[in-house]
Amino acid sequence: MTDVAGLPLIVFVPGMKPKPPPELHLDALRRCLLEGLGRVDPDVAADLTANPDAFVRASWTYGFYKRYRDIEIDLPGIDALCAQARPSARDVEEATAWKTRLTRWLYLAGDALPFLVASLANDDMRVTLRDVRRYIHDEKGMGEAARADLRKKIVEASEAGRPVLVIGHSLGSVIGWDTLWALSRRDGLDAGCSLLMTLGSPLGNHIMQRGMMGHDREGAERYPDNMGDWVNVVAIGELTALDRCMRNDFREMETLGLVDSIEDYDVFNHYRENGRLVVHSEYGYLVNTLTAGIIADWWRHHREGMHPTRENVSDGDPR
Repeated sequence: MTDVAGLPLIVFVPGMKPKPPPELHLDALRRCLLEGLGRVDPDVAADLTANPDAFVRASWTYGFYKRYRDIEIDLPGIDALCAQARPSARDVEEATAWKTRLTRWLYLAGDALPFLVASLANDDMRVTLRDVRRYIHDEKGMGEAARADLRKKIVEASEAGRPVLVIGHSLGSVIGWDTLWALSRRDGLDAGCSLLMTLGSPLGNHIMQRGMMGHDREGAERYPDNMGDWVNVVAIGELTALDRCMRNDFREMETLGLVDSIEDYDVFNHYRENGRLVVHSEYGYLVNTLTAGIIADWWRHHREGMHPTRENVSDGDPR
């Protein structure tokens, strides 16, 4: 068995909907991450390739949905994504189209005024909201079960002296937040992460903030106390991350000294499935050079023998 003591650990927490079988899904995620890292920092990409135990996936979707997604559906889009270094003019045009902006404003209205949701939601959104409620209300223990694997990985890494980067995509970012909150506030354990990276996260949405762990507490108790930094990355055209900025909602964490910094970035996500642009795709987020650059900086900072500073090539813009 490989000795991983002290080796940095990156834990990816996937979002909603069924995913491919764990090993196939992990291979696809790793391929996209290594492609992005290779574009901005080949040395980090090579080091991560040589240490496959440093990138893992928190499993929860099969227990929630009781089925897997066929990986063959994803492979053509991943191939195209890895072959295309930058979003095309067509990608940018579709991500910024007026119809997408209008839909986002309608969803924002529904988030602020919940009684509008019934009239605004399509079938896919209704299914999404149903599954969010199942998680938030811990129906049949589903919420606690969804957090179990991430909790185990963070605790084991802490015991082994491994710095941890938690990458939460979509609802996976909520699972990440809730797990960190429960570890520090409910369980009182000295285990957490030096960086939380949220991708396409709904943590800024009112409907999610009314259900996330800690929402009913006051002051510092509202927030986890086991994070170093928080980086939030949102793709242009996102309809899941309606509130694109986390720092304005969670600035109190900085004031209270519970987090060193909160940074928000906009990016373009050019993953396509059957020709359709899917700006919420986990694969597109991981291959993006902004995301990869932040991960490379974190890796270098914690990896013995690698210089901690470098210049990133970035496809993103800070907010």
